Amino acid sequence: MSSLDTQSDAVAQVYARSVFELAKSEGGQSAVEEIAGELEAIIELTLQNPQFAEFLRSAVISDKDRTNSVRAIFEGRVSDIVLRFLLVLSEKGRLGRLGGIATAYDELLQESYGRVEVDVFTASPIDQKQLDAIKERLRQALGKEPVMHAYTQPEMVGGLKLQVGDQLIDASVSTRLRKLQEQLASQGAAQVRSRARSLFDDA
Repeated sequence: MSSLDTQSDAVAQVYARSVFELAKSEGGQSAVEEIAGELEAIIELTLQNPQFAEFLRSAVISDKDRTNSVRAIFEGRVSDIVLRFLLVLSEKGRLGRLGGIATAYDELLQESYGRVEVDVFTASPIDQKQLDAIKERLRQALGKEPVMHAYTQPEMVGGLKLQVGDQLIDASVSTRLRKLQEQLASQGAAQVRSRARSLFDDA
């Protein structure tokens, strides 16, 4: 495994809420968002550097040595709240849970401030005007402020996929083609001919 597990569970949620409430009480929404950014940057570092991720979760390194190293690495580079939080996690042997804690923290942030994370996947890069149009439709449909992230997946052929929170909305051409093939195999050509015509009219 080359990065930290980002799965949020009950333990991760407890730790995330504790740092969330601390940030909120000490600095309000701006502090909450600053810490979210710092946690995201640390997780990104573990994705880019598998050795660093292994260092955080290794059972071979003593908690004392890891705590001293964490202080040396992050002191002056992150906020005091995040540094103190990392040190607490290190002392309790919980740094390997940081990915899940960051996920749970982000969920708290979105819920508290009426936002929702949306990943937009398209076969080719999407321009800002198209992204804004999708954002506006989601804002009206969800009653929340979408935070948009655009990604390119050439294997999609066309169309788009939206990951809204934990829900995947797949309108890609490759998915529709796969479903058509499944229907052909199970139902026969006669029953899906009209659907095939509609599929390529829409593509």
